[in-house]
Amino acid sequence: MATRAQSVTERGGKAAASASGALNAPLFQSLIERLRGAGRCVVLDLGAARPETIRLLCEFRCRLDIVDLTDGLDQLNSEQTPRGLRDRAESLLPSRRRESTDVVLCWDMLNYLNRPALSMLMECVAARGRRGTLAHALVVYSARKMPVRPSTFYPIDEQHLASLAPAQSERDAPRYTPEDFALCMPRYTVERARLLRNGMQEFLFRL
Repeated sequence: MATRAQSVTERGGKAAASASGALNAPLFQSLIERLRGAGRCVVLDLGAARPETIRLLCEFRCRLDIVDLTDGLDQLNSEQTPRGLRDRAESLLPSRRRESTDVVLCWDMLNYLNRPALSMLMECVAARGRRGTLAHALVVYSARKMPVRPSTFYPIDEQHLASLAPAQSERDAPRYTPEDFALCMPRYTVERARLLRNGMQEFLFRL
């Protein structure tokens, strides 16, 4: 049974999340819950390094690889050949190691990849994973426009995400559907998907 102090802390955390306009992300929460009972694991974070993410994951026995893809997206999207795409994607990702990746945090990065780049990047990510590897993503679904560059998402707690999105111009959103992902990411299946209150769709993919 939770103590009174624990209850107050939990209520305070939820109130702070609500006050900050944080996004309730149930699939992210389910991913964190799986990590809690998973033993040692490897997490690949494709976004900017954030102390909040590191602080949340440090309670688990995991290795955290962080590779901010933001500055490499334009070059990846501009590659014209499969060989060029593969070489570029491999150069952006951490070197392959003996330990397979268990969890991939894509944040909103998939929205900023054209279909060939999306397919090749996630294929190279899959090569670092194993059967059952999970990938979490936030996909623009309702809105037709999105910021020119990816936002910086970070966890407030296990259930809530916040983002840093400085004022910037907008671009058309690809509004990828599960069918698009099935074509571009054939090695992955959609384990679960949820429409969030900000109009984004939260996906949990399984390799």
